[in-house]
Amino acid sequence: MLKKGLVQVYTGDGKGKTTAAIGLAVRMRSHGRKVCYVYFHKNPNKWGYSEHKILKQIGVDVFGFAKASLLCDKGVSAEKLRRECLKGLAFIRQICRKDCYDLLILDEINISMRDGFVTSDEVCSVLEERPEKLEVVLTGRGVPRKIMARADLVSSIRNIRHPY
Repeated sequence: MLKKGLVQVYTGDGKGKTTAAIGLAVRMRSHGRKVCYVYFHKNPNKWGYSEHKILKQIGVDVFGFAKASLLCDKGVSAEKLRRECLKGLAFIRQICRKDCYDLLILDEINISMRDGFVTSDEVCSVLEERPEKLEVVLTGRGVPRKIMARADLVSSIRNIRHPY
């Protein structure tokens, strides 16, 4: 394992961004490493997301914020989503201060930035404050250029064919 944690980004219009991040979480847990998975804009009560269940079973700490999206949830306001995303960033800062994880996955945080609920400056600030050994993965479509420039690894997952 590297002494310095990398910042990884999985973005693009193809399917598999979250799946790639979960694969990394499984690999880290299989080596006895501590993993935290923080998701945004996903409502497990509404849509299921059974991966959260298995992640918890293998010892990954799972937390969710802004469990709605403007596209899928009628009546949710942008102001409310901004407040919830900021709570998520505050929580992530707290995690970083505790320095108790080896991998931190920020699932769909790119959506939060793309849709204006948090800024790339706010996210970069959190990345700069993290412990040096903490590996961080950011997933979601529409990653800002500033985040791509800051990342050590950027994977763009392209949609070539999709059944829907």
